[in-house]
Amino acid sequence: MATRDIYETAFDEDVQHESSSNECPECNGRVATNAVETVCEDCGLVIADQQIDHGPEWRSFEDDDSNRERTGAPLTAARHDRGLSTEIGRSTDGKGRTLSGSKRRQLARIRREHSRSRFQSKAERNLAHGLGEVRRVASALGLGGSVRNQACQLFRSAQREDLLLGRSIEAIAAASVYGVCRCHGRPVARDDLVDVARVDHSSITNAYKTLNRELGLPTQPVAPQSLIPKLASELNVNSQVRRRARTLAERAHETSITNGYQPSGVAAACLYLASREHGQSLTQT
Repeated sequence: MATRDIYETAFDEDVQHESSSNECPECNGRVATNAVETVCEDCGLVIADQQIDHGPEWRSFEDDDSNRERTGAPLTAARHDRGLSTEIGRSTDGKGRTLSGSKRRQLARIRREHSRSRFQSKAERNLAHGLGEVRRVASALGLGGSVRNQACQLFRSAQREDLLLGRSIEAIAAASVYGVCRCHGRPVARDDLVDVARVDHSSITNAYKTLNRELGLPTQPVAPQSLIPKLASELNVNSQVRRRARTLAERAHETSITNGYQPSGVAAACLYLASREHGQSLTQT
């Protein structure tokens, strides 16, 4: 018996449907496609579902389609409200027209009350401050968006585990950026991090040790060859010295003869030895 003979009523998504000339692969019955899926009207076999929307990714609020608006930015972990925030304008409206004085004063009052109601608790306020600090440090170091978002997610995890109690928010934010860079094997010196952060070296070190111990970060050891480009750029050596120093650092790292030594010292020693081989005068200092 056909499915349409059993059910006389249909769901809302089955109201609008169109039949095609394709046949069911099971019973060679009639196939119908609606807004949700493609089914056989005889045996009820679901042939395809999750149809692709081929319509435009913008929507128009005007009759002539001149104002094409998109649905907004995607959710992000870099902001405390996941990016679902509201910004109130100041002197112009949505069409760029200048507002009157009374309207601007009204918007100023609304903006003030809106800023007061953005945070529902002190924890949310601390989260907003910490994520802003993570974004600032990542931008100052020239890091990408993926590293910044992962650092923000790490800061959220630290707050969820109550690691901010008794510690500086700025230190946890800087340690989150440093921890993500260590997990990805990206060389970021703590001295460079201290220059852009608002805390001292010991605070960042203690915060990073706390994150590494409590959250179990999958950090990777710093390879000496990853520090060669930065040191070579500061010393202004030629490309031959740089390539030779990288070769020496990779060989030393593979043979494990540098275990127990500071990676920056090994990289500097490789640069010094490479400069001596190519006749370039570089002092150890």
